[in-house]
Amino acid sequence: MDITYTILIPLIPLAVFLLLGIFSQKIKPAVSGYIGVAGLSTSAALSFYTAYQYFFVLGKVNGAYQTIVQKVTWMNFTDTLKIDMGVLIDPISIMMLIVVSTVSLMVHIYSRGYMKGDDGYTRFFAYLSLFSFSMFGLVLATNLFQIYIFWELVGVSSFLLIGYYYTKPSAVSAAKKAFIVTRFADLGFLIGILIIGYYTGTFDFETLNNPEGSAILNWASTSFMGLSVITWALLLMFMGGAGKSAMFPLHIWLPDAMEGPTPVSALIHAATMVVAGVYLVARLFPMFYFVEDGYALNIVAYVGAFSSLFAAIIAITQTDIKRVLAFSTMSQIGYMMLALGVSKYEGHEGLGYMASMFHLFTHAMFKALLFLGAGSVIHAVHSNYLKDMGGLRKYMPITNITFLIAALAISGVFPLSGFWSKDEILVAAFEHNKLLYVIGVFVAGLTAFYMFRIYFGIFWGKETRYEHTPHESPISMTGPLMVLALITVVGGFIPFSELVSADKAGFQAHLNLPLAAIATVVGLTGIALSYIFYKKENDLASKFSNAFGVFYKWAYNKFYIDEIYLFVTKKIIFNRIAAPIAWFDKKVVDATMEGIGNKTVVISKKIKGMQSGKVQDYAFSFIAGVVILAMVFIYLWTN
Repeated sequence: MDITYTILIPLIPLAVFLLLGIFSQKIKPAVSGYIGVAGLSTSAALSFYTAYQYFFVLGKVNGAYQTIVQKVTWMNFTDTLKIDMGVLIDPISIMMLIVVSTVSLMVHIYSRGYMKGDDGYTRFFAYLSLFSFSMFGLVLATNLFQIYIFWELVGVSSFLLIGYYYTKPSAVSAAKKAFIVTRFADLGFLIGILIIGYYTGTFDFETLNNPEGSAILNWASTSFMGLSVITWALLLMFMGGAGKSAMFPLHIWLPDAMEGPTPVSALIHAATMVVAGVYLVARLFPMFYFVEDGYALNIVAYVGAFSSLFAAIIAITQTDIKRVLAFSTMSQIGYMMLALGVSKYEGHEGLGYMASMFHLFTHAMFKALLFLGAGSVIHAVHSNYLKDMGGLRKYMPITNITFLIAALAISGVFPLSGFWSKDEILVAAFEHNKLLYVIGVFVAGLTAFYMFRIYFGIFWGKETRYEHTPHESPISMTGPLMVLALITVVGGFIPFSELVSADKAGFQAHLNLPLAAIATVVGLTGIALSYIFYKKENDLASKFSNAFGVFYKWAYNKFYIDEIYLFVTKKIIFNRIAAPIAWFDKKVVDATMEGIGNKTVVISKKIKGMQSGKVQDYAFSFIAGVVILAMVFIYLWTN
């Protein structure tokens, strides 16, 4: 299969970025929107063509999907250690191409309506294209260093888009917060890459992921503090993934990132960038599974489960609809990490891996739909807060229906896509670890509750009197909503287990009726409770929150994790560590050097007369020296 043309998939958005960025003052805003949409449409068409060719025509050989790589050597370090640049095609990279291209295209189309009239319209589309280029490059990477390069480009793109409203202090602060937090996480990622390169002699994914290769078979050759160095490297790389995917405790940037325009939230913080960490673990899954009996993979499972529960609890208490969706994203990505963590490798035992990728796909569609629906609502009422909304179903019927479909999907209601992918995750957890299964089921109930809390709060609830009568968004915004809603309805029927699996051979997945029934009942219970609390205006919610007292306050304040970070950085690192070091540097190191300099100046002032430039002074000194020497020699000679 010739995949040379796939290099155009990332290069086209790059060309659009350069065109719009360089000529932003000369291109009319409306034209820039069409250029952005045209570029992404081309990349999306190539992505779908590649998927069709790979999955249904040429990709499967001898019952398994092949890994197809085209690359060139970029840097040589040693005879064995080198860095290549190229494209890697396999089931998960194809799946990610579909996700990124579909969501990005919908966001580009949606943004033409949402950002209309904005002063930075052309600049916005340039940033969107840069982000799309970076994500395409990340998912097609052939080795760790290539994925790291695009990983950092994604971070830069995120910084630019979150801080798009650069005159708004909160947006600038949120952009810096996201950039700094993920930089700390990426330091761990980089150290992990360097350790892998040093001990395995390669950065190449094909070589690293070969179960019969030296990288996996020789994992026990070197150890450190009771674990193999390869396990440490995997944990450090997972640290990078946890930062990018907003896993606890590196999640603090995600809620603040909602300061960016809503299409940015849909593109970056719902469907693409935040799943990069999940994709990284999936890309290195054979190493995570085989090295040290999956020790690192077990950590992934528990971090994912805790993050999922932690975020779901916080989401129940938030009143900004975009922040509810942000914590929902963190919770669902925790689900994906949990699924990877409980998976094995071959056949049906790799159910968790398949379920994670399936949920990544379905979640990308319905969460992008939720964010874009929220943007449609915000566009109509000019507020993010539930207190300013209510009864909007009468004014915005398309947004109401599409948002409802997405809310039902994320709640796991049959037959929408979220039901199928979430069910597979719970089955995989049940077969591996009952504790993680219980957490997963509980989170499913919480998810249904908080999603319908905001649905009823926006479209039902109190009958709000609006200063300006709300109206449905234009077709440029509702069109993408309907497309994503359609994918959400039919996406669950894709035979995903036959296309994407850990061993690339595929398998037949079957619905586990008892477990599916339990999850469905729990989800419907969450919806029913939300109906009772929020369908009509009442004081049940306030009574309920008061009953939880301090716990509700803690959850509303996100368990004060931000405050803990501030305390550690300001009170401990800055005041207790950095301040004494700064004092020592200023009072001891600088003072010593300044003292030496000052003494030199004083001494030089005192002896500068010795170099006056006057001939008579030099003659006097010469004669005086001769006389003194003569007297000394005469004295010594006579005695």
